Amino acid sequence: MKTLKVNLDKKTASSYEIRIGNGILDRMMLLLAKNYKAARYGIITDSIVNKLYGQTMLDAMSQAGMKASMLEIPTGESHKNMATVMDLAARLLAEGADRGTMLIALGGGVVGDLTGFVASIYMRSIPYVQVPTTLVGQVDSSIGGKTAVDLPQGKNLLGTFHQPRAVFADVNFLKTLPEKEFRNGLAEMIKYGVIEDEKLFKMLESEMEEVKSREPERLLKMIETCCRIKKSIVEIDEREQGLRRVLNFGHTLGHALETLSNYDLSHGEGVALGMIAAAKLSEKMNYLPGGGALRIEQVIEKAGLPTRIHPALKIEELIHRLKSDKKKRDDVIHFVCIKSIGMPFISGNVSERMISDVLEEMRA
Repeated sequence: MKTLKVNLDKKTASSYEIRIGNGILDRMMLLLAKNYKAARYGIITDSIVNKLYGQTMLDAMSQAGMKASMLEIPTGESHKNMATVMDLAARLLAEGADRGTMLIALGGGVVGDLTGFVASIYMRSIPYVQVPTTLVGQVDSSIGGKTAVDLPQGKNLLGTFHQPRAVFADVNFLKTLPEKEFRNGLAEMIKYGVIEDEKLFKMLESEMEEVKSREPERLLKMIETCCRIKKSIVEIDEREQGLRRVLNFGHTLGHALETLSNYDLSHGEGVALGMIAAAKLSEKMNYLPGGGALRIEQVIEKAGLPTRIHPALKIEELIHRLKSDKKKRDDVIHFVCIKSIGMPFISGNVSERMISDVLEEMRA
């Protein structure tokens, strides 16, 4: 089992460890019982993950002497909202959860975001632990303390920064992950390659079929690489005031596409299209040399992710959604662009016309 330390502000004691391994449930329980003691634990998971791993988690925690209960929520991004938050809070109160309670997020990005958000506001904050069961969760969303719920106007518009006490990434969970969800995680892996690690990007270019076979040792190494990249960026910029914004490569347009499609388009699919658009914008502004955008598009296609926007999605509505993005500043749409693989930067000089032209090019 690999251990990475996220070193944050000592004054707030918010530093924590990421543990990555294959079949680490028993060791995770020992560590929870020893290092993350609580009067009771509330496991928040969705209906799919609960069927697969809920009882296993409850049994393991019971055997370790931990008092735990399961709180199931419906599956899917459409349920990442305040109605679900209020429902969870009411159920926690009914079970007697107090400041001595610790929450455990058992699931993907939706469960992780929701659990972190509830933990940050319940009785003015209680601790939580991330146990991501998806590739997106293991390489990205479980790390960094961003919590959020969606509004009808856009994704993640209500949220807090609330760091977990620990993250446990077990690749064994990925065996049951549906193909579409695995591809979502590949989009985030590609993102890390583009913004930080050309070696990782080249590996995805040349070995995509092997990566898609989900061989545990290969996945462990790549997950560790992504976690190291994210933790190092979060350590420098915990609250997304500067450097951390590069982690949004592909996400500005990606979130708008997700919302506009009523989440028929998955997170990874949206991010994939957003990365292609950002690369094309980088070329149009003469930052990225010719051929760079095509290279990114080709690796995205190899991952089985979309490269074209559905013609039914109206460009003017996408632009409107972009203007509602929480990352805009003074009505300026900011895009994470690139000068080369591994060299991202934030651009506020992207015109609506240029965005429209790129989106038109990307229509199916």
